[in-house]
Amino acid sequence: MSVSDEAKDGPGIVVLTGAGISKESGLATFRDADGIWAKHRIEDVATPEAYARDPERVLEFYNARRRGAVSDNVTPNAAHRALARLESEWPGPVTVVTQNIDDLHERAGTRNLIHMHGELLKARCTACSDVHDWRGDITLADACSTCGALGTLRPNVVWFGEMPMQMDEIGEVLAECALFVSIGTSGNVYPAAGFVQQVRMFGRAKTVELNLEPSEGATMFASSIYGPATEIVPAFIDDLLTAGPGGLTS
Repeated sequence: MSVSDEAKDGPGIVVLTGAGISKESGLATFRDADGIWAKHRIEDVATPEAYARDPERVLEFYNARRRGAVSDNVTPNAAHRALARLESEWPGPVTVVTQNIDDLHERAGTRNLIHMHGELLKARCTACSDVHDWRGDITLADACSTCGALGTLRPNVVWFGEMPMQMDEIGEVLAECALFVSIGTSGNVYPAAGFVQQVRMFGRAKTVELNLEPSEGATMFASSIYGPATEIVPAFIDDLLTAGPGGLTS
């Protein structure tokens, strides 16, 4: 049973997710030993300078990522679905802040979602800044449907050297939450890696890491559970919903 938005006056939860939650859905991670950055230089495909220097190369890199993200065999997994259930059933606000640029959280049913690193299935015009849903390839021959400019569309993702999105909103929910949970993150990409420190400074929220193995910031969390996301996330959320808000103060 869902709790209406009007009734969600209980303690807030913020969940940070990284590539580890989508890996079990068939998407490659970026920082594993066999991940995307082991095969491509960041400087060549994921910076504003790379796009200015060789836009076709950058667009094709993200076109390949997009084709993978929309393939039929990439679907939300049990961890994504468990987070959607948490949002539906928890008596307080639940905000998922994701570093992932895929749409698996949305497809699982999560609605209160912040894509701090942008969204792969959207294109942004560098001329007028309008954002468009975009599931196919982006090419230099494409025109912006808003301003008509040719060759100005880029993936609506945050490149290295650019500011993550909605940081003010993220700061607000971190300041107000009673529980901060980090799932499937490496702990070495800032500013996301510093969120647990922000929460700890406020001194009133529990902090939990759910990961395949300890992240670089594992010691900053009050508690941790390690294993595949599809196993540990649903179990953690089952326990959290069973205990209810009282479990956050015990």
